[in-house]
Amino acid sequence: MSTGGTVEFRIDRRSGVATYWQIVQQAKQALRLGLLRPGDKLPTAREVVEATAINPNTVLKAYRELEREGLVEARRGLGTFVRASLGAAGDSRYRADLEDWVARAHEDGLGREDITALFDSVLDGHFPQETP
Repeated sequence: MSTGGTVEFRIDRRSGVATYWQIVQQAKQALRLGLLRPGDKLPTAREVVEATAINPNTVLKAYRELEREGLVEARRGLGTFVRASLGAAGDSRYRADLEDWVARAHEDGLGREDITALFDSVLDGHFPQETP
C-alpha cells in the first residue's frame, strides 16, 4: 500500500456468501474504517490467491465490482488503486463509544456471538436488510 495500511482478505467458505462478494464487502469495510485510503494499492490478484487459495477470476470479479462502483481503478501494469473513501468510521467518537460498550458487555459475560447477535438485531431494527 502506498500510504495506508494493508488489507488481508479472509474467506469464510461456510458463510453462504459468494467469495467475490466477501472480498467486495471486506474492501468496503477497510475503506469505511480508514484502513484503505485513496492512493493505496490493493493486493494483486496473485497475492490474494496465494493467501486464500481462491480462483484468480474471483478476485478479478471483486475488483471489477469495486471499480464499477467507482471505489478503485485498475492501472495497466501497475495494479489496482483506491480512488475513493467511504468515510472515517475508524476515527469517530462512535468507535470509542462502541469500544466502551463492547468492553462492558464482555465484562458482563457476553461472548462474541452474543454481542454480534445483539448488535445485528439492533442494526436490523434501524436498517433494511441489504443483499448483494
